Amino acid sequence: MSSEAPDKLRILSGIQPTGGLHLGNYFGMMKPMIKAQDEGLLFCFIVNYHALTSVRSGKELRQGTLDAAMDFLALGLDPDRAVFWVQSDVPEVVELTWILSCVTSMGLLERCTSYKEKVARGLVPNHGLFAYPVLQAADILLYQAHIIPVGKDQQQHIEVTRDIAERFNHHYGDTFVIPQHRIDPDLAVIPGLDGQKMSKSYRNTIEIFVDENQLRKKIMRVVTDSKAVEEPKDPEGDTLFNLYSLFAAPEEIQDLDGRYRAGGLAYATVKDMVFEKINATFKPYRAKRQELSRQRDQVEKILAEGAEKARYFAQKTLRKVRRKTGLAYRRS
Repeated sequence: MSSEAPDKLRILSGIQPTGGLHLGNYFGMMKPMIKAQDEGLLFCFIVNYHALTSVRSGKELRQGTLDAAMDFLALGLDPDRAVFWVQSDVPEVVELTWILSCVTSMGLLERCTSYKEKVARGLVPNHGLFAYPVLQAADILLYQAHIIPVGKDQQQHIEVTRDIAERFNHHYGDTFVIPQHRIDPDLAVIPGLDGQKMSKSYRNTIEIFVDENQLRKKIMRVVTDSKAVEEPKDPEGDTLFNLYSLFAAPEEIQDLDGRYRAGGLAYATVKDMVFEKINATFKPYRAKRQELSRQRDQVEKILAEGAEKARYFAQKTLRKVRRKTGLAYRRS
């Protein structure tokens, strides 16, 4: 990787391997990251250290990590055009997390709303959950990333990363790139089966690689209002309409909008339309995913090679950090 131009735009994001990846993950992170392969040097990784804050089964985490990797590969992530790895395969991130912890104020972490929200939802308030933003900062700063695509719920954590990087640079001199978050203004919240934001926490997800029968059953569970078939319906804020709009062409969206407002359209008909769109979109990817599930050795090889690439960048940054902080004390 030493041939990489130092000024090439670096784009980084990671995803937790907890449960089946769903449409919210796809539109919010996976699709934009795969597209980013054409924009600059993409760093994309499976954040299994972060998952330890909530996953208590080694078997579940192990399988979830492989599943997430296979999902990305099936959807089009090219390991020859990106750095793709598993977080725990680059131990340098743990060392940097401790170093960054020593310049991070308690007040900064106490202001993070994500921790409070997760505890309110019933997650055990452990230190890992509280210090999550420091590990996230290490994930970003270790690779000197410029752009971090995130949802609005993660914007504060990127601001925390910027604060930590600026504090370190102030104390030890110019060391880290100050990253910028990127939020797609056109991407609305992806609705779940119940109309709330699609989230594993709410158990309202539509998984990307669920089989056709299960997909149809999921779509049939989408909550609708009680309006009769003949009544006009408002597409604004309607879960089915919003799901359809994610996959349909502009003229198809416009046509469905008119049918909603005119009346005479049954929600059952719209559910069939949503099923057909989602199924047609992911059917070819589903075949690739099934093929990868039979090639575990190849998937593990791809991840190992990706970790080797990632460590090239990680070690380069950490050598600089160790020199700046005095942790590297030998003359040789």
